[in-house]
Amino acid sequence: MKYICNVCGYVYDEAQGDADSGVAANTAWENVPADYVCPICSVGKDEFSKEDA
Repeated sequence: MKYICNVCGYVYDEAQGDADSGVAANTAWENVPADYVCPICSVGKDEFSKEDA
């Protein structure tokens, strides 16, 4: 599953995670820490939407 930042368009891909932010590959979105912020524009998790496939 992928989640896209509503502000800048960054895509969080569960399969890839976000190693630079300390989120391991294969981390489900619901298991990403609540204080996670977009690595591009720094908005919070609440500003991400599930990508429609």
